[in-house]
Amino acid sequence: MRCLSCHKLSMATFCKKCQERLLKPTVTKRTINNLEIYSFFKYQHIQDLLLTKHTPQGFKIYKALAKLSFKLFIDNFIKNDPRDVYVVGVDENVKSGYSHVALLTHEMSRKYVKVLHGKLMARSLVNYSGKKLQYRLENPRDFIYTGPKDINVILVDDIITTGTTIKEAKEVLEKHGIEVLFALTLADVEV
Repeated sequence: MRCLSCHKLSMATFCKKCQERLLKPTVTKRTINNLEIYSFFKYQHIQDLLLTKHTPQGFKIYKALAKLSFKLFIDNFIKNDPRDVYVVGVDENVKSGYSHVALLTHEMSRKYVKVLHGKLMARSLVNYSGKKLQYRLENPRDFIYTGPKDINVILVDDIITTGTTIKEAKEVLEKHGIEVLFALTLADVEV
């Protein structure tokens, strides 16, 4: 197998050199409606990789990015906070044979961290890609939550642009007595 970036021989999707040079996460934080949202990458730095999300190659790329970011994050988190926590992905809808958000949340499963796959799903199939804030506000995702109530949750999505999706997801979870501790995204689009 070859590294998808430099094309040198590598057993991993990205060789160690490219992981260090090109794909080392730089965590940024935004706060929207009193919710802290941490992102591992700037969208423009990994845009070409993110645009593969609904392709067969995207499966390998998102899985590799999840290992480089979400997996390391949760290992660090549980060292400092050993309480039971749940992870909920925003709309783990399957497209092209897999869910890119589920690949991210899957890497977070640990002894004290339970991933609740497919429990927060959008009833609306509206696509926000490239849409302005007003469009997003006028066309909510209309989430439905079917998981346990009264739990502590880390909310996960792939990309944050305006924050309307995460804000709506948080509001739905709170109606079920859930405390959303914070949210994680793979990439932040600066608007």
